[in-house]
Amino acid sequence: MAFDPIRALALLRIGSGRADASFRDGQEDAIRHVVDGKGRLLVVQKTGWGKSFVYFIATKLLRESGAGPSLLISPLLALMRNQITAAERMGVRAATINSDNMDEWTVVEGKLAKGEIDILLISPERLANERFRTQVLAGIAAQISMLVIDEAHCISDWGHDFRPHYRLLERIVKTLPPNLRLLATTATADNRVMEDLAAVLGPKLEVSRGDLNRTSLSLQTIRLPSQAERLAWLAEQLATLHGHGIIYTLTVRDANQVAQWLKTQGFNVDAYTGETGDRREQLEQALLNNQVKALVATTALGMGYDKPDLAFVIHYQMPGSVVAYYQQVGRAGRALDSAYGVLLSGEEESDITDWFIRSAFPTREEVAGVLGALEEEADGLSVPELLSRVNLSKGRVEKTIALLSLESPAPIAKQGSKWQLTAATLSEAFWGRAARLTALRRDEHQQMQDYVSLKFGDHMGFLIGALDGDPSVVIEPALPPLPTVVDGELVKAAVEFLRRTSLPIEPRKKWPDGGMPHYGVKGLITPAHQAEPGKALCIWGDAGWGGLVRQGKYHDGHFSDDLVAACVKMIQEWNPQPGPTWVTCVPSLRHPELVPNFAQRLAAALDLPFHLVIAKTDARPEQKTMANSTQQARNIDGSLALNGQPIPPGPVLLVDDMVDSRWTLTVSAWLLRMSGSGAVWPMALSQTGHDE
Repeated sequence: MAFDPIRALALLRIGSGRADASFRDGQEDAIRHVVDGKGRLLVVQKTGWGKSFVYFIATKLLRESGAGPSLLISPLLALMRNQITAAERMGVRAATINSDNMDEWTVVEGKLAKGEIDILLISPERLANERFRTQVLAGIAAQISMLVIDEAHCISDWGHDFRPHYRLLERIVKTLPPNLRLLATTATADNRVMEDLAAVLGPKLEVSRGDLNRTSLSLQTIRLPSQAERLAWLAEQLATLHGHGIIYTLTVRDANQVAQWLKTQGFNVDAYTGETGDRREQLEQALLNNQVKALVATTALGMGYDKPDLAFVIHYQMPGSVVAYYQQVGRAGRALDSAYGVLLSGEEESDITDWFIRSAFPTREEVAGVLGALEEEADGLSVPELLSRVNLSKGRVEKTIALLSLESPAPIAKQGSKWQLTAATLSEAFWGRAARLTALRRDEHQQMQDYVSLKFGDHMGFLIGALDGDPSVVIEPALPPLPTVVDGELVKAAVEFLRRTSLPIEPRKKWPDGGMPHYGVKGLITPAHQAEPGKALCIWGDAGWGGLVRQGKYHDGHFSDDLVAACVKMIQEWNPQPGPTWVTCVPSLRHPELVPNFAQRLAAALDLPFHLVIAKTDARPEQKTMANSTQQARNIDGSLALNGQPIPPGPVLLVDDMVDSRWTLTVSAWLLRMSGSGAVWPMALSQTGHDE
């Protein structure tokens, strides 16, 4: 069919809602290339250029000429609301099949069969679903006029956001008719990623690549080691920064903490993370409408979110790679003459990035453990069953299974709810790839550390060079650098804030799968024998009290009086009712004096009697060496008992230094309640935080 430039421009104006809209450099050419069927095309253009207009307008033109529907594969279905709205304005009928809308699948499948859908959007994970492949995809495969692969860098091992399920695309692309229109889009691809994509998407892949320079962005890096200094800096600068923006953190916990701090300083901000759930859409809209000063976000607010007038993007910690950083900071200033991109660098970021790098692939031991457990069961094992056989966390088991099942040929396959071994063995190439990518991630991390140490004015050129663009086009930043010193009084306030936050300890309400054989219990824990909701003072080793807890446990062998005072204050603010009338603690065979000594001093400060009534009867490995809840429960089973002292009848404060799986507190509370104590209020100095 022939491309119609007048109709294409009319669609752009309807979709964008602007009567004067015109195509950006390269947009019309890309649409023409696809519609005229000139071969496979990769579009590499910076965020905000309008890649979605290319595939939606091409879809509409193809449909108007009688061609079949398009299939779009994207990891961002949840974030594509704005784009789908624009498509619907143009009369493009878009539908999605994903894990969130299962009740709509049959309706969508019916409409597809009747030709009432123009573009079907799916996540890469859908391709792994047998039912989808055989019942939906097979039915429309022959009619599909165009395959669109959004965020195509996710296909590449070298891409900053490699998604294992994108591997399935390679197999699907190989089976497609050579003349099928294929459009791949991404904002970030260096030469290595482009070579990878050409290998996967076909040797005759045409590339349309835009300019990487962002003249509106003034980039800056500021090294502020402590979290308190960075919190103070944010509070000081947010008061004077114009416009609205995003503050990125590396972890969910940091996003929540930074948002909380800024709220105490009078700012209208909100946290946005993978745990935000159904409030996501509302928060995205609030930022679009300038109803919040900023969203404090993890990468959950990443690719696909489009607010052209974002005035600043600030990073609370350094991301792991230049590509990820360019992608995130590039959200700022797309429709503004000037915007800030500021990276604050702190002492904890290397540990966090190191954890992400180390945990990206399973170890040989983890793989051997999972394959060994499956080998012993001819009928296979479900994930919960695997957790009772291997000392690995649920996350590690799921990651191991996902990566193994996506190999070709795969050493494991799913039958119903159970995973079974296949005849194939895991190739050595798997380990070669893991080693190569781990080394690459370390190099990328080093490159970011080099970026942090640059002087003002050198940042954009460095990013463009690192992404294989042309750094010679860079001009001076449009805005002056922001202050790098912090107000001492605000730092003090931030330290106080970090020490004021306490964390909930949710009571467990049921015993682990398979119960506790030694104690003879299984199923639900009756409410009369459960612990009450508890409190932990801090996260282990964290800013605030965490460092002092670590020092007390492993350096001084004694918890300081400051920690006693902090716990007294926390308990007074918590004010559990009915209030505790006595105090006890969980003893340890490894450090027999540590917790009882602390609990006694805490009881004295609260003016309550202390009774040591629980005994550790059996040395077991430390709970932190147990990787999942089932293993942690088994590790406690039978290792705690009452020591024969009389149990006072009133409500009790149950003290421990660390809370990890909560099984120790669950069993201790059950023992106390079974022997006639009142309500049991658990309190720990710190949560381990190691399950993140």
